[in-house]
Amino acid sequence: MNNGLPENAYRELKEGEKYTPIITGKVPEVTFRSIVIGIIMGIIFSAAVTYIALKLGQGIESAIPIAILAVGLSALFRRKSTLLENVNVLAIGATSGIIAGGSVFTMPAIFVLGIEKLSSPFQVFFVPFLGAILGVVFLIPFRRYFVADMHGKLPFPEATATTEILMAGEKGGKDAVVLGYSMLIGMIYDFLAISIEAWREVFATSLIGLFAPLTKKFKAIFSLDTTAAIAGLGYIIGVDYAAMIFGGSFLSTFIIVPVFSFYHPSLTQNQLFLNYARYMGIGGIFMAGLISIWKMRKVIKQAIGVGFSQFKKGSKKHSEGKETLRYDRDIPMGTVLSIMGLTLVVLFAYFKFSVLSNIPHSVLLSIAAVLLVFIIGFLFTSVSAWAIAMISVTPISGMTLMTLIVSAFVMMELGLHGHRGMLEILLIGGVVCTALSMAGSLITQFKIGYWVGASPNKIQIWNILGSVVSSVVVTYVIILLAKVYGFSPPHPNPLPAPQPNAMAAVIKGMMGSGGIPWALYLAGAGIAIVVELFGISSLAFALGMYIPIELNSPILFGALVAYFVKKKGGERAHKKGILISSGLIAGGALIGVVGALLKYIEEESKVHIIPVIGNTGKLGNWLGLLMFILILSFVYFDSLRVRK
Repeated sequence: MNNGLPENAYRELKEGEKYTPIITGKVPEVTFRSIVIGIIMGIIFSAAVTYIALKLGQGIESAIPIAILAVGLSALFRRKSTLLENVNVLAIGATSGIIAGGSVFTMPAIFVLGIEKLSSPFQVFFVPFLGAILGVVFLIPFRRYFVADMHGKLPFPEATATTEILMAGEKGGKDAVVLGYSMLIGMIYDFLAISIEAWREVFATSLIGLFAPLTKKFKAIFSLDTTAAIAGLGYIIGVDYAAMIFGGSFLSTFIIVPVFSFYHPSLTQNQLFLNYARYMGIGGIFMAGLISIWKMRKVIKQAIGVGFSQFKKGSKKHSEGKETLRYDRDIPMGTVLSIMGLTLVVLFAYFKFSVLSNIPHSVLLSIAAVLLVFIIGFLFTSVSAWAIAMISVTPISGMTLMTLIVSAFVMMELGLHGHRGMLEILLIGGVVCTALSMAGSLITQFKIGYWVGASPNKIQIWNILGSVVSSVVVTYVIILLAKVYGFSPPHPNPLPAPQPNAMAAVIKGMMGSGGIPWALYLAGAGIAIVVELFGISSLAFALGMYIPIELNSPILFGALVAYFVKKKGGERAHKKGILISSGLIAGGALIGVVGALLKYIEEESKVHIIPVIGNTGKLGNWLGLLMFILILSFVYFDSLRVRK
């Protein structure tokens, strides 16, 4: 077994120098074992990422935990999994984050807008699935440019971290143990808090007599979600970003709500937040998306130019038959064009016969929808890949909002309005959003494969096949959460789902009728511009304005734990803390989905399954705070238990 990557893996190549991956021969790559483990990872993380993204507006990166688990699980077999088998596990399993990232930003808006009767699980499934296919075929012509031509010039931070995990076989096995017991703790802890109600899930100062004047007069209530998943997410996000998010929440909770309570004293704190602060947050999210695109305008221009030139070069090279090496072999360009054409035909049929059936001029509208998906998706694919290769962050929210606005203008000019128009635009945005999400994740996998010697064509094929499983899981998790919790009022305790609500607000404002709080949107947009001028991430701040403080305050405390762990224990302790936190997030998110499923079964069957203690009064309030302190203490002290 090779002990490490070649010396020139991370640096720029000298003139005439070539990079050779560590595996050039034939070794087991796509096996029954790698397929089964990859599918299991895809199912687990599809559900977890969907739940977390809808609750917090933040996704969780699935590639690194899947890589750790793949290496750890290989120890259970008589023959240890090869490096390339683990890459295949990653190719299949990592579609979880891709599909969830594309779906949860758009599809829940169907339920927010109240147009779910016009849609179906079939429609919701096809959006991420077709988007994932387009994301793969759009990116194939870019692969050599990003991974070979720009070798050593682009940092690929996420690909670097994942490759190091895959390379460290024995270390990865130990890491998998840490991830495993952390997941179990997260599942048990959050099940006790959320499903059994052994303590109050949300600690609130409104239940403490000392804070009664603030609660009654100013409607200023500090609250803190005590679940393990959110505390873990805070650790990973870090202090800087967490402080920005909390700053937005502080503004909404202790300034905006009290100000409007002066004019509307009869409204509750929650009503004031939903009717005023939340809409300002939506305006901020929208403006932050536009700002992110403006800041990346040079990258966008360069990436689009590269896209056209590489597509041309790729077509020529494939037609000349110059590809011979296994680790440099893409899906043939002729096949790529055939898949692309077939996907666009299916997309046309999808819009014509499923979305726009019995609508006048449905053929013209369907052709316009397909052209919008193709043109916008292809132009922004390179942008998403470039951003991930540079900083591991891509402005998908902003690009999707731009897609919705452009699509709305085009469709309205063609005569499409009302609920059908809203659905059509959402589905266009969903396909584009998933394609961009796929491009961002796939470029990471391409670089990993380039470093270690995996077959690019196999990575491409199994990303497409893996997206089938993830699309099914994400679709039904979204539908389940919509029925149990909902994503907006009148549901009593809806999941925040900030991006879908922002998308729904934009679409409703453009294609709906009246009642849109434009003044609040503009105020939020203005706040986003101001905080950006002060060097603060407008997106982080705006998400904080939109998401209730109960979900953002634990993120800050989790981030502070990460800060003190790193300060006292150094980088090794901090990395162990990331593993522990990833486990808490995955475990807590999974049990959140399981709990929602059990509640749904209870409601449908009228049979009581989960015993409920109901300790949600003053005692449960203080107990919740104590349990939150205990879970953070576990993360802190267990992270410091590393060998020096």
